[in-house]
Amino acid sequence: MKFKANINVMPQKALLDPQGKAVTGSMKNIGLPEVKNVRVGKHITLEIEAENAESAKEKVDTACKKLLANMIMETYDFQLEEV
Repeated sequence: MKFKANINVMPQKALLDPQGKAVTGSMKNIGLPEVKNVRVGKHITLEIEAENAESAKEKVDTACKKLLANMIMETYDFQLEEV
């Protein structure tokens, strides 16, 4: 079976997000001063072959922990759909 994973990787809430802080500061310059506390992360999509959804979830989880997210500084979540 083929699955598609939509993965979101974000900085941990307790850590400073310099990109988010810069974007938040720039919102005033484009006329959006009401936008606050922007956090910038990554969105990753991938397709995976697996016997079933549970196996696919395990593979995506492994990819996130070992390669796609820095577990010291980032968190991740993902949605899996069959294609």
